[in-house]
Amino acid sequence: MDFSRFSLLPILLFAHLSPLPLTGSATAKPVTLPQSAPVPEQSARPGEQASGQADTPPLPQPRPDHTADQPVAPADTPLPSEKPKGEAEKDNAPAKPAKPLADPRSANKAAETMPEEELECRKRLNALGVVFEDRKAEHDAEAGCALPYPVSVKSLGVSVELAPQALMNCQMAEAAARFIKDTISPAATAELGSPLKSIAQASAYVCRPRHNGQKMSEHAFGNALDIASFTLQDGSIVEVGPAPGQKPAKFLDTVRKKACGPFKTVLGPGSDADHARHFHLDLEPRRNGGTFCQ
Repeated sequence: MDFSRFSLLPILLFAHLSPLPLTGSATAKPVTLPQSAPVPEQSARPGEQASGQADTPPLPQPRPDHTADQPVAPADTPLPSEKPKGEAEKDNAPAKPAKPLADPRSANKAAETMPEEELECRKRLNALGVVFEDRKAEHDAEAGCALPYPVSVKSLGVSVELAPQALMNCQMAEAAARFIKDTISPAATAELGSPLKSIAQASAYVCRPRHNGQKMSEHAFGNALDIASFTLQDGSIVEVGPAPGQKPAKFLDTVRKKACGPFKTVLGPGSDADHARHFHLDLEPRRNGGTFCQ
């Protein structure tokens, strides 16, 4: 209760108007009034601060945790943004090269009896002085390679060795032997002053596609020969490369230009990086007997 609402005035009036003390009664002692009454402390009402206390802002209440109400995914379930492990590995795996276009020659197989045209070709090789041996047929249907009547050639003419000996078809061996006899040997004597002794080959029959992977290589049918260098009777060697000397350069240029015609494809230094160190010669059948020479 708030006693400060009571006033001292009624008490003073009562003392002033009271009658004199009755006879025989004890003399009333003067009343000493307190100068002020203590004021009791008030407790703060709900929602109010107690008087005299500094206003303290309420502390922020933590947000309710709703995660407990959410379902928990199993540990082995992939997140929506992730692919299952097997599919992710497939996506990261390098793309497989496309399979080369099928070549009808890949279906060729050797007959029980060698065809007449193959027998006649071998007779012409003997006349040119080519040293060769017949070999077992090569055939890989899955890879797309076929060489039904191969010859292993040790020389491409009289006193012109082929090292190492190369496996090819008879028609390619005949074309190479005639080109050496008609062009390479005379050019070696005229340009370099010495007859041709041997040829170093870099590749003949190889079961593989072309470097671009779109078609099978002519090597896959024994229909190509890569020449890396020429050795002369005087011991000098002319290597096929991008920067030969003056005389070797003239000799190589003659060989390269005259090869276009007897062979349907002629490639060498400057054509691309794969042929920077050898001449590629082949008999690829082209429409209307055309050639591709670079």
